[in-house]
Amino acid sequence: MTRIKKNNHRLSRSWSMLSLAAMLIVAMAAALSSCSTTRRLPKGETLYTGVKKVEISAPDGAKVPGGVADKVKTAVDVKPNQFKVMGFPVPIPVGLWVYNNWNPDSHGLKGWMYRKLVQEPVTVSDVRPNLRTTMIESVLDNSGYFRGTASYELIPSKRNSRKAKILYTVNTGPAYLLDTIELLPDSTLLCHKIDSLARRSTYMVAGQRYSTDSLSAERIRIANALRNSGYYFFRPEYIEYLADSTIEAQRIALRLTIARNVPKFALKRFTTGNVTVYVNRNEGGGTPDTIPTRRATIIQMMPSKLRHALIPECVTFRKGRTFSVRDMNSTQTYLSRLGIFNSINIEAFPDTTAAEPTLDVAIDCTFDAPLEASIEANVSSKSNSYIGPGATFSVTNRNLWGGGEQLRVGLTGSYEWQTGHDRSSVFNSYEVGINTSLAIPRLLMPHFVRLSRKNINWTRFQLNADLLNRPHYFNMAQFTASMTYDWQTRKYFSYSFTPLKFTYVKLMHTTSVFDSIMARNRAVALSFRDQFIPQMLWSMNYEHPMDRDNVISVNTTFQEAGNISWLLWRAAGVKGEKKLFGMPFSQFVKGTAQVVYSRRLGTGDSWLVSRFLIGAAHAYGNGKEVPYSEQFYVGGANSIRAFTVRSIGPGSYHPEEGSVNSNFDQTGTFKLEFNVEYRFPIYGPLHGALFVDTGNVWLLKADPQRPGGKLEASTFWKEVAVGTGVGLRFDIGMMVIRGDLGIGIHAPYYTGYGGYYNMKSFGNSLAFHLAIGYPF
Repeated sequence: MTRIKKNNHRLSRSWSMLSLAAMLIVAMAAALSSCSTTRRLPKGETLYTGVKKVEISAPDGAKVPGGVADKVKTAVDVKPNQFKVMGFPVPIPVGLWVYNNWNPDSHGLKGWMYRKLVQEPVTVSDVRPNLRTTMIESVLDNSGYFRGTASYELIPSKRNSRKAKILYTVNTGPAYLLDTIELLPDSTLLCHKIDSLARRSTYMVAGQRYSTDSLSAERIRIANALRNSGYYFFRPEYIEYLADSTIEAQRIALRLTIARNVPKFALKRFTTGNVTVYVNRNEGGGTPDTIPTRRATIIQMMPSKLRHALIPECVTFRKGRTFSVRDMNSTQTYLSRLGIFNSINIEAFPDTTAAEPTLDVAIDCTFDAPLEASIEANVSSKSNSYIGPGATFSVTNRNLWGGGEQLRVGLTGSYEWQTGHDRSSVFNSYEVGINTSLAIPRLLMPHFVRLSRKNINWTRFQLNADLLNRPHYFNMAQFTASMTYDWQTRKYFSYSFTPLKFTYVKLMHTTSVFDSIMARNRAVALSFRDQFIPQMLWSMNYEHPMDRDNVISVNTTFQEAGNISWLLWRAAGVKGEKKLFGMPFSQFVKGTAQVVYSRRLGTGDSWLVSRFLIGAAHAYGNGKEVPYSEQFYVGGANSIRAFTVRSIGPGSYHPEEGSVNSNFDQTGTFKLEFNVEYRFPIYGPLHGALFVDTGNVWLLKADPQRPGGKLEASTFWKEVAVGTGVGLRFDIGMMVIRGDLGIGIHAPYYTGYGGYYNMKSFGNSLAFHLAIGYPF
């Protein structure tokens, strides 16, 4: 009862603080609104407060096309004075109030604040409504409404006659439609092609509303098609339209013509001539070496590494074929995706010695620096004095054998200790590893998968070794070797398949304390045992920018371990526990799915990003428990940021403080997580974030030593951890440095406090994370 009273007192105090803050905001708004925001307006000027309405009407109640209405509204879209906080406009005219009531000659802090907050008033004369109505009528003319009219009216404010909104009234008049369409005379191959392309148009048919934008789009479409058919120098402006509205009422007779000033060479159809690729060294200089190939002549500056078949695989030009701009774009794309050149330039120029119109192609490529070094660092700190930095240093050779092969060697390390007067080495732990990978830019497999040439396909070989040290408990080593295929078949879909991933986990050293814990908890002991993990993995990634304001990304992964080995051993007659090299191998299935949806808010660079993640793993057959390294965890810089890594779960289980179990990672076989983050610009490369993180891990099988850890429908919602927080990001394009301060709202375990907000104290609920890159 006493505890409940204390908690209620804490909630009451928080509510009082919120009420006081609300009262201060209301008082500030009242003070600002009582001050004049028109005091310094020049005589005869009126403060513009926005568009009252745009009334658009058409004869006989006809519906005005949405595109036309949008263009009209864009023509009058002038923003009044607005003050924004974190990207959101606020109703308090702070900038105007500062302009009218503060001294512009102020110095010190007040002068600095004046310069940061001041906004000069936007007046009606600045908006120029007469010009806006002329713009509207021009929009109507270009959209086929030749008799359209537009006018405006000032609507003064009832409280202050020196403030006004603008009401625009638009009458479109009748729409003029296309009637007859006269094409070019079929006298040349060029005219014949233009006529053929025009006949395929869905717009240039009788009955369509006249629109200069649509006609311009048709010119661009026809010109692009011609440039892909050998007419490399043809431009959209070489096609002209003659429109006559006098023949029949509200009808347009349209005629296509070729402009009179078109250069003669633009009317010629070119074929592809000689293709020459110049490959320059990164440091310049060198001795040229000419290498003739079936698709191009390569002039390579030596010494440098280049597999001779690599360039012809990327060149899509064919000598003697019709020249196409599409070949220029695809060749540029295929060469760029190799990742070995820092600049690529393609030029086409006429061959003056050829009997027929011919374009020779010169491709100039310069090697990038072969070696690239990178370093990534992150730091995690919590209010209970735990701190843990980590770093990754890697070196990559981007052209190992001259075919775009990438060899990467990386060193990783992290360390965690406790600071303060109660620090003890019992909490110190570290993890170190070396990771090597060889990526080859093609699939080393039979060509039974239909691949997309728009993106590069990779075969990757990896070899990793990691060592985890928990002082006073254990040292664990893990060795991994794998082979992976990465490819893309469609525009938004990419796939990854690992036919073989071989992991060996071994406890190098254990203490008597650790052994006694394992003896009491069989489930945890089985997850730590020495074992081989032969795996097969498959993943699919779908990333689709639906438009400039909406992006969705979906990633699914499925992996199995030990099933093929189990079948082979079973076929050989081996019963009971099956071993590989005298050691049991694990057998389990595991799957994860993640959806990330990003939505732009407003017209700026503010985004609302949400993520939903779910995962499950189940051991069976030869494996009684999912290996420790394959179990799920939450918390940390990229998860629930109000809690440190592996500090919550499974379920409502939480080891007692001071218990030896509290030093072990808390993992599970089922994971659910949901995050929402609002990202907004502050100033230049500095961005801010507000976020809410929820989730936890659970066990799919009950463990008596971890009560409350099993996933149960009746207790599920109570066991979802919740945290919120704020963050700062320094985004310089190539790298994002991120700092997040997480604030715990609800811990999934019993903390000694009742109610949904059950954190012991505000200070204890804080967690700070410093990391590289966005969390999702």
